Amino acid sequence: MSINRVIKKEMLIYKNKYPILALTGPRQSGKTTFLKNEFADYQYINMENPDFRNFAEKDPNAFLKQYDKYVILDEVQRVPFLFSYLQAKVDEDQIMGQYILSGSQNFQLLQNITQSLAGRVAIFKLFPFDLEEMKSANLLSNDYSVNLHKGFYPAIYDRDIPSKVFYSNYVQTYVERDLSELINIKDLKLFRNFIGLCAGRAGQLLNLSALANDCGISQPTAKSWLSVLESSFIIFQLQPYFVNFNKRITKTSKLYFYDTGLLSFLLKIKDSESVKISQHKGALFENFVVSEYVKLNYHQNLLRDIWFWKDAVGHEVDLIWQDDELLNLVEIKASETIMSDMFKGFEYFEKHAQNLVKSKTLVHTGLQNQKRTNGEVRSWIDIAKDKI
Repeated sequence: MSINRVIKKEMLIYKNKYPILALTGPRQSGKTTFLKNEFADYQYINMENPDFRNFAEKDPNAFLKQYDKYVILDEVQRVPFLFSYLQAKVDEDQIMGQYILSGSQNFQLLQNITQSLAGRVAIFKLFPFDLEEMKSANLLSNDYSVNLHKGFYPAIYDRDIPSKVFYSNYVQTYVERDLSELINIKDLKLFRNFIGLCAGRAGQLLNLSALANDCGISQPTAKSWLSVLESSFIIFQLQPYFVNFNKRITKTSKLYFYDTGLLSFLLKIKDSESVKISQHKGALFENFVVSEYVKLNYHQNLLRDIWFWKDAVGHEVDLIWQDDELLNLVEIKASETIMSDMFKGFEYFEKHAQNLVKSKTLVHTGLQNQKRTNGEVRSWIDIAKDKI
């Protein structure tokens, strides 16, 4: 199955502006398939192959002389000292789009890039399918809960793998094994419990001390484990928007998962119908919408700032993104019935925001779009219309 990935357009543009492109993202997000399909004129070298790895390790100059231009180096973090030779190579050759780097250990890949290739590389992030990609391939159900529960990882659709089977294997082979090795976790059961506790806090303000206490670990350990889950694109933190309304405002981030299929699996939600009656329904739908905005931001390479806002007395805007110095407000409601009081967060924020607000959008679980005086009502299925 071939799906047109949105990020392709931006990568083709910057291929002519940088000698190196780097593609990161979660494991199994489709990086290798995408690169092989869309950059078929490049040689593909997988550094997991012992022969290629040995060649690069023993004689890096000869390796780069043979694979001198228009080469994809996959899993290149396996040969970390090659990055210094790549720096010298591209500086000497001055060829745009000379190499494309990719890898599944994103922390190690990005660390090597920042140390050796600063200024020479354009970095892109490929996540599981976004709604626009799902629509273009006719993979999207009209029922939000079906998509939310199934998740967006390509293998689920490419190979028709039941989501429960996929996420069970994903957690065991990647989240538990690879990540625990990366930070040398001795108690795997404790780490598994920690991930489950994170899932239960999706969409909530992050209280690191409470999270550590509930898991029975120290606060520095909890911070370290969160960091590795973030660097591996399992979770992300949405930062608060700071504005002086002469009110005490929240300065704590919110915790989200990049993929709601994984989140549903961790919450032990068995099917899409269970999503609709789950106590986590509101948090799941909020996570679904927020993660979609984040994916669109990366796939379109817009580099927008995205925040939420909340004050001490409960006024809140679920998501804010900035465009030309103006703010776009998004409220997220797990309901098909739109009530007037759902806009009160917009009204309060706009009253104090001194003409900074450009748009107000309420995203809901239904399929209807409406223009209202106090904001636009948008179906979840049309989030991509924002083109953030």
